[in-house]
Amino acid sequence: QVQLVESGGGLVQAGGSLRLSCAASGSIFSINSMGWYRRAPGKQRELVAAITSSESTNYADSVKGRFTISRDNAKNTVYLQMNRLMPRDTAAYHCNADMTLPSYRNLEVWGQGTLVTVSP
Repeated sequence: QVQLVESGGGLVQAGGSLRLSCAASGSIFSINSMGWYRRAPGKQRELVAAITSSESTNYADSVKGRFTISRDNAKNTVYLQMNRLMPRDTAAYHCNADMTLPSYRNLEVWGQGTLVTVSP
């Protein structure tokens, strides 16, 4: 069984920082892209940041300069360092991974989510 487990969410004051982690576990041949998405109540899900196997990155305009995505391939883990957090960053953050299984089947997996709440 393959799964993603996120951690690091919580309550933080505006201007503070959080570091989210997402670890993929199970039988995995390789992981291509990994990313973080967020969804606030009443709003559409949006891509926050993504990183490819070659470590190319993409960021939402709203987080550029504040958030940094990185990955540790040996640990099958992706991180999201969030600095200068704002109340509008409040959302459920979900990790996503596009991976290849040992059978060479491609699979997209979502984590259960971790809640980030930024107080004014």
